[in-house]
Amino acid sequence: MGRIDSLIAEMTLAEKLGQLTMTAADYAVTGPLITPLSEDAIRSGTIGNLLNLYGVEATRRIQKIAVEESRLHIPLLLGFDAIHGQRTVFPIPLAEAGLFDPVAWEATARVAAEECAGDGLHMTFAPMLDVSRDPRWGRIAEGPGEDPFVGSAIARAKIRGFQSSSLADVGAVAACAKHYVAYGAVTAGREYASTDMSEGMLREVYLPPFRAAVEAGVASIMPAFTDLNGVPLTASVFLLQEVLRGELGFEGVIVSDYHAVAELLNHGVAGDLAEAAALALKAGVDIDMMSDAYRLGLPVALERNLVTMDDIDAAVRRVLSLKERLDLFQDPYRRGRADTGTTAQSRALARDVGARSLVLLKNDRSTLPLAARKIALIGPLADAGSEMRGPWGGAGRPEDCVGVLQGLTEAGLDVRHAPGVPIEENDVSGLAAALALCADADAIILCLGEALLMSGEAASRAHLGLPGRQQDLADAVFEKAAGKPVIVVLFSGRPLAVTEVVSRADAVLAAWFPGCEAGHAIADVLTGKVSPSGRTPVSWPRAVGQIPIFFGERPSGRPFNPADHFTSHYSDVENTPLFPFGHGLTYGDFKLSNLRIEPGDPLTVKVDVANHGAHAAEETVFLFLNQKKPGVTRPLLELKGFGKIALGPADQGTVTFTLPAPTGRAELFVGPNADFRSMLSLSL
Repeated sequence: MGRIDSLIAEMTLAEKLGQLTMTAADYAVTGPLITPLSEDAIRSGTIGNLLNLYGVEATRRIQKIAVEESRLHIPLLLGFDAIHGQRTVFPIPLAEAGLFDPVAWEATARVAAEECAGDGLHMTFAPMLDVSRDPRWGRIAEGPGEDPFVGSAIARAKIRGFQSSSLADVGAVAACAKHYVAYGAVTAGREYASTDMSEGMLREVYLPPFRAAVEAGVASIMPAFTDLNGVPLTASVFLLQEVLRGELGFEGVIVSDYHAVAELLNHGVAGDLAEAAALALKAGVDIDMMSDAYRLGLPVALERNLVTMDDIDAAVRRVLSLKERLDLFQDPYRRGRADTGTTAQSRALARDVGARSLVLLKNDRSTLPLAARKIALIGPLADAGSEMRGPWGGAGRPEDCVGVLQGLTEAGLDVRHAPGVPIEENDVSGLAAALALCADADAIILCLGEALLMSGEAASRAHLGLPGRQQDLADAVFEKAAGKPVIVVLFSGRPLAVTEVVSRADAVLAAWFPGCEAGHAIADVLTGKVSPSGRTPVSWPRAVGQIPIFFGERPSGRPFNPADHFTSHYSDVENTPLFPFGHGLTYGDFKLSNLRIEPGDPLTVKVDVANHGAHAAEETVFLFLNQKKPGVTRPLLELKGFGKIALGPADQGTVTFTLPAPTGRAELFVGPNADFRSMLSLSL
């Protein structure tokens, strides 16, 4: 009999349920504070997993109680949300998605994993793989954007980075793909709301990143809080047992979201805690996070014959197997080191990735890179280093984040700064001081956008314009500029509806939330040290009323025709996005030519790329397919590949894709974004 079977045979019911329970540890600025009750529960074996505790001293102290003072000496599993970094804060995931670079995606996850392991952690609740086409939803900031192909590529790269070649590696942590599934399609973009869709849409758009995660060997998966077509994911036998475990072949641990098992009562599908616990366990949820439903409800559920001991033992076996794969039984203290924090190497990676994630949305008359040295730096986000972390900043310290003012000053620019207005408050008392800076400046940089907590969980927004009085500040600066170039740097966790600002600015840079090296990364791009290469991973709407807006729409029987009123269109705004998926300018001038196919299965698709500009730059090229199938309407465009190429002035090269040979009629499109006007095409 192996270790796990021996342990299960010896466990009491309370000890088994302890392995199925995860609870949060309180954490204060002065250090970890584990209450005596929690310590007693760990000592008694009735809590087997913790979250939100990190640092070698804290984690070793609490692990020692589990390993040396409990009856069965079973180590704790310790988890934390390192969504875009642990100590080193990288750009938010939506910004990182715009890199279209699996090597970089894996590299940032690898650093995050090593820092998590250094902090004594074994699991991170990442990556977040929820495809979303609704920027009203705050958690779009944490995900891959609007496309399932991109989400799948990110899933593979992040899981490689987090889990290394083996979970037993000292620098590896168990990844947790979340939130399974379709959480990004909540009604009206409102957090925690219901989701309703066809199974075809589910399988075509929202399931593929999780399929890719399972194929990549992800150790754990977290179901969404929400219901799908009336069935909460936490209790969905179809989606968790039949699809995830059966069809996709997932054999790892399923961990509930925070308090989600008890929230089955709010959903109305359970009458009491015992019923809620039974529904979740029968659906395949192994670990109950924070609701204590398993500890309190499953004994009652057993008495009522709602579950069996075999159901409980199966879940316990999966949890213990994960602990064994992490090598916790062999050496429970192997993760954790005293020198946690950022390093020169991790900061350099954050600066590089931060700069490459910035998206140059507009650059009229080659305003950028900056020729001017005397800068008026205006706006509430111009000197706001702590905001640069964005939501879910891990264990990164606000004081370690570089703001724009610091970055530009250290780049050697002559900067005069005034915030003008706060981010959200209705206060214009600083407006005059900000406008006064414009008179003596060669160029004006306006730093506008959201506060970090305006994106992320529970941060849905119905209005996507600039908060507070920032629009008034922008209007006043445009009037005061008197022909001087105005560069707008937008900070946000989502596309913002800022059509007027975009139309009046000379240049616009979507900075998202770039992480701890934000100021340096932005300075690198504005001064031309780095050519911008980020692309929009979501379509950028002209108005909120266009949402959801995405490139993968199906064709209409009455496609838009300006000569015919009775076609699909808005009467008050264009159908097209302000910026399409994949949009992003560089300091180069790229041209695509000679699209060609080498037959076979898979097909080899090649396109030549030339840089006719005066600056070295990096171009991103996208491969789309439009496939015709009898009786089934397919999307106008489906992303099938992306590639990057760096070229100096007057240089040229070739980007190569491979594509499974499609059946039936199909058309191939290659271009720098999802706008048909920018593409080359071939019929297959």
